[in-house]
Amino acid sequence: MKEHRSVRYFGDVQGVGFRYTAIREAEPYDLEGYVRNMPDGSVEIVVEGERTDIDAFLDALNFRMTANIRNKTEGTSAYTGMLGPFGIKR
Repeated sequence: MKEHRSVRYFGDVQGVGFRYTAIREAEPYDLEGYVRNMPDGSVEIVVEGERTDIDAFLDALNFRMTANIRNKTEGTSAYTGMLGPFGIKR
């Protein structure tokens, strides 16, 4: 089942390759969306795809960046199909 997920990461997540790691970890999956730095120093990921693909992507990202993540918030909503290929949003 496809879904829409928004995740906000807090901690030492800017200037450490977090966005580029997210891009690499997303590559094996058929995902749409983006990752971007936020003005408050956090990183936001908005992603759509199959629930199992999103879970696997986020698990891999959390594992790779665990030393940098202090906290995160996450929300799920209905799939929109309105996002393009997963990439960095500036």
